Amino acid sequence: MLTWMAQAMRELSLPAQLLLVGWLLTMITVPILRWIWGARAQTWGVGVSVLLQAATVIGTLIPAWGTARTLRTAVLIVAMGWGVEFLGSKTGFPFGRYSYTERLQPQLGEVPLLIPLAWLMMLPPAWAVAAIIAGDSPFEFVVVAALAFTAWDLFLDPQMVAWGMWTWDDPAVGGGAPRLFGIPWTNYAGWFGAAALMTWITLPGTAPVTTPVAPLLLIYGLTWFLEAFGQLLFWGLPGPALTGGLTMGAFLLWSALRL
Repeated sequence: MLTWMAQAMRELSLPAQLLLVGWLLTMITVPILRWIWGARAQTWGVGVSVLLQAATVIGTLIPAWGTARTLRTAVLIVAMGWGVEFLGSKTGFPFGRYSYTERLQPQLGEVPLLIPLAWLMMLPPAWAVAAIIAGDSPFEFVVVAALAFTAWDLFLDPQMVAWGMWTWDDPAVGGGAPRLFGIPWTNYAGWFGAAALMTWITLPGTAPVTTPVAPLLLIYGLTWFLEAFGQLLFWGLPGPALTGGLTMGAFLLWSALRL
């Protein structure tokens, strides 16, 4: 495993390596920031980590795809990510009824601009998982990528709600949809559908043979590790740590067995 991780690091350009290290250091220091300076510093740490991870993904794609295609893909993901979040927060479709708080700034249309960047930072790593598992089938690629991406939200949504970044409608009002750790199951269905549509629009049939698999899979694996152990050891979220850890971990194991 360590040998494979070292090989994946070598496939990254020097700027991407530096960005990756910066992202990891930021994620590791977020609990320290909260302990010393409180929730405001924690929010800043979250913002910086999202920016660094998104930049790392872009830096990973550029050597494989070139600058023009990479930036075009990034703009598409960010635009579609903002659009689906704006639609979701205003109408409840496709995720369910939720709203963002004032914690994450700046916002456009009451959607924090960090949110579409979060789509950018994790959708390409999910493509790497799909490129390994799905092989040459474009349809299977889209389905696996959407599932691998949605698995991450088993970590994300409970944590961000616990941190006051966004809120879901009170489940006691009108019965509500079935929930997992306070998050409606409709949210995960919406994530799957949105991720599948974005993947299909952004990478029409070309991703399995062009995705830089090893470095992006490394980012997916590091995200799994940081989220699972962070929620378990620092954030008091053992349920999401277990469900997210097992689900994302299953995709990582499946990928490892296919390498």
